Amino acid sequence: MKNSHHLTTYRLLTVLVTLLLTAQTATAQVGEHRNNLAVGVNAGFIMSNINFLPKVPQSMHTGLTGGITARYTSEKYFNSICAIVAELNYAQVGWKENILTPNDEPVINAITGLREEYQRDMTYLQLPVFARLGWGREQRGLQFYFQVGPQLGYFTGESTKMNFDFAQRTPVYTDGSGRTSSIVAQDTMAVEHKLDYGIAGGLGLEFSHPRLGHFLLEGRYYYGLGNIYGNTKRDYFAISNFANIVVKLTYLFDITRTKNPKIK
Repeated sequence: MKNSHHLTTYRLLTVLVTLLLTAQTATAQVGEHRNNLAVGVNAGFIMSNINFLPKVPQSMHTGLTGGITARYTSEKYFNSICAIVAELNYAQVGWKENILTPNDEPVINAITGLREEYQRDMTYLQLPVFARLGWGREQRGLQFYFQVGPQLGYFTGESTKMNFDFAQRTPVYTDGSGRTSSIVAQDTMAVEHKLDYGIAGGLGLEFSHPRLGHFLLEGRYYYGLGNIYGNTKRDYFAISNFANIVVKLTYLFDITRTKNPKIK
């Protein structure tokens, strides 16, 4: 089946998220209570591509992301600080094709004399929701954290950067020269499915100060479980899902904070 690997990945990641959320709920019975709400802003850098099947040779597409963040910290269970994090972000993603000859050299267009380049830029509104576990200082000092959860995205627009006429592109020649890949249908196809969904997870460091707030640096990976194109037997692509690597900075300030002299 075309989506069997998506279903397997989805089930495994759903179990992981459920276990984390269950663990957080359980700590309400035995953990040290917190009632900490912090909000702020985030900004970062995205490296993305799309897993096409049939395969499309690609290099990393680069873009920016930014938005707002809210975090509610509810418990500390032994050494684990438990929280829920939600973001609403604007993200620039897409794919960039790696158009090469069989000798791994750039394809030079016979009409323009330029190296053939193709890039699709796509913008999304993204809503990730994370279960987070942290270890370290809460109010003054460093904390290491891990977070994982589902992410929804809604497609808002796209543009194409192409320095050759599609009808006059270099083909795959019968003598083995020209392009290495004959897969070009994606170059003229608009996004069909506006709703994107998947699982995101990340590791990060947080520096906290009681007056200055919280400064976070995080590395994150997102794996899409949906496709941007149709994937029925009649469609060209069986798979067309996102994979993103994100590096971002976040600043949070406290709205409410538990007053306890034991909290460091």
